[in-house]
Amino acid sequence: MARYIFITGGVVSSLGKGLASAALGALLQARGYTVRLRKLDPYLNVDPGTMSPFEHGEVFVTDDGAETDLDLGHYERFTGVSARTTDSISSGRIYSNVLEKERRGDYLGKTIQVIPHVTNEIKDFLRIGDAEVDFMLCEIGGTVGDIEGLPFFEAIRQFIHERPRGQSILMHLTLLPYLAASGELKTKPTQHSVKELQSIGLAPDVLVCRSEHPIPEKEREKIALFCNVRKEAVIPAYDLRTIYEAPLAYHRAGLDQAVLDAFGITPAPKPNLARWEDVMDRITHPEGEVRVAIVGKYTQLEDAYKSIAEALTHGGMANRTKVRAEWIDAEIFEREDPAPWLENFHAILVPGGFGERGTEGKIKAAQFAREKKIPYLGICLGMQMAVIEAARNLVGLANAGSEEFDHEAGAKRFTPVVYHLKEWVQGNHVVARKVTDDKGGTMRLGAYTAHLKDGSRVASVYGEAVIEERHRHRYEVDIQYRDQLEKCGLIFSGMSPDGRLPEIVEVKNHPWFIGVQFHPELKSKPFAPHPLFADFVRAAVEVSRLV
Repeated sequence: MARYIFITGGVVSSLGKGLASAALGALLQARGYTVRLRKLDPYLNVDPGTMSPFEHGEVFVTDDGAETDLDLGHYERFTGVSARTTDSISSGRIYSNVLEKERRGDYLGKTIQVIPHVTNEIKDFLRIGDAEVDFMLCEIGGTVGDIEGLPFFEAIRQFIHERPRGQSILMHLTLLPYLAASGELKTKPTQHSVKELQSIGLAPDVLVCRSEHPIPEKEREKIALFCNVRKEAVIPAYDLRTIYEAPLAYHRAGLDQAVLDAFGITPAPKPNLARWEDVMDRITHPEGEVRVAIVGKYTQLEDAYKSIAEALTHGGMANRTKVRAEWIDAEIFEREDPAPWLENFHAILVPGGFGERGTEGKIKAAQFAREKKIPYLGICLGMQMAVIEAARNLVGLANAGSEEFDHEAGAKRFTPVVYHLKEWVQGNHVVARKVTDDKGGTMRLGAYTAHLKDGSRVASVYGEAVIEERHRHRYEVDIQYRDQLEKCGLIFSGMSPDGRLPEIVEVKNHPWFIGVQFHPELKSKPFAPHPLFADFVRAAVEVSRLV
């Protein structure tokens, strides 16, 4: 039976619950335990798949095809444990499940209520995989006091009481604001947040207190006294140079020890933190620096490309190089020449996205990289834009474009070298889709196999002939243009097992130009950088040495 750690937040949102959860998971692993991390989100969307990146940041996709919160990306990057569909749930999904059961008659005519039906559904979710790991870490989104979060807190209260004593603890993150006028850290918001928790029947065992200033010993004692926790369980959490410092910083602050003490695990196994010490050494002692331009359409919110930014950092670590990523709005290139913007960069990356806005700018970025021999990595839509650019400027299809943009405009304007994917093979069956299908959860999602061409650059990068990567798309490069494109130097170097879906393209006689239909950034980790990102940064380093 797993021990459960519930992670909640108070005072304000965006305190770093996801990062604290991931760091704690990494510390428990360092002590020899197995862990699994989960996210419970109170919003009514069934999943984040249909949310705007401006609203919610990136969508993190799991191997089994779940569209989840970006915090699951933190969990994977810090623990190396692949997330599953069963590691993310929202109020929308919970209510959807309950209503489906009601429609089927599963409740035998009973009146459906939040207690017990909704709370039972949440508890059933929490129990999944109970026997698989030593520790189950469950992060609850939002802050204590949010009305939409109450069913989750009530379910957790029941869950804790139904399990044997000492099998579950609560870790609560709060903020200690600093008043410059009086030169004081204020503990009252934390006290009120804990009081709010206590009013719904929950009491924290560990308090993690975010602060921009050192927390004096007397303030820790005051928090411990008024919040009814041990002083050693009041953990200071300060701003860090990099998120990858979090495991070492939380260990120094005593978080993992406080958690194990709360479970009564003594003596606790000693941690082996060599992995994280090496990660920090690579980040803090780079031997060079490269500049990478990310030409995208959601550049106002860096969380929209969170995994890409982190994967670039990992690629830099693999080469002991600092990667300075700079975000450029693709729409600028629809009005201006990209050369003055891009000529001082050592590499160009065009990420995924949806819709026509900014795509002509992405096409110009791909053209600049191809013609100027600058390393280029196109991801999902970034690959499709590279294919459209080659079709226009090398093959001579002046109107080459994507069906996606015609569907959006409601008019046929392009020769579709990228088309709407109507069917594909998933496992042992064929999946069929129509343009009119719902937007949520109807894309080609999750891990799919690709076969790499012998002698291709990607085959040498991966060091193997068959790979498996995560996808999230509903449009695909049309294979009927393959011969024309390959004659002009754009090679289809990765294909689906049935040979129908292009997965990777690359340009011949170019230092490094690769487009991939999948999202390699989702599988990159600081201690295991993705080979594509590691080699992309290596190519950028070579360019930087030539300049």
